[in-house]
Amino acid sequence: MACSFPPERAEFDTRINPNAQHWTSLLTDDDPDPDFKVFTHLYAGRTNWQPGSLDPVLRAAANWETTGVMFSDGRLTRIYHPYDGGSDVLCTASFERDELRERHADWLSSHPSGL
Repeated sequence: MACSFPPERAEFDTRINPNAQHWTSLLTDDDPDPDFKVFTHLYAGRTNWQPGSLDPVLRAAANWETTGVMFSDGRLTRIYHPYDGGSDVLCTASFERDELRERHADWLSSHPSGL
């Protein structure tokens, strides 16, 4: 049977992000057969940032030990999504994106698409 409620968090995820709580669950594959419905369970937590405080989660994302990590400011106006091999930054305005691209040009891929 498909799991529409969140399973217990993995010990590793609890250790690297102890403040995260279940936020919501999304039906991500709505197969007509109820045994093949797939849900994604999202967790969120707040933290007071200090230098190094996010390092365990960033390291785990970079080492592919956890996935789907995203950080945001308190107003959810910017999102940082690190993963194995890179990261994405989502901004609310194109000028902000362009400013980040200029300021951190040495971080970008040399591929013509920038990916």
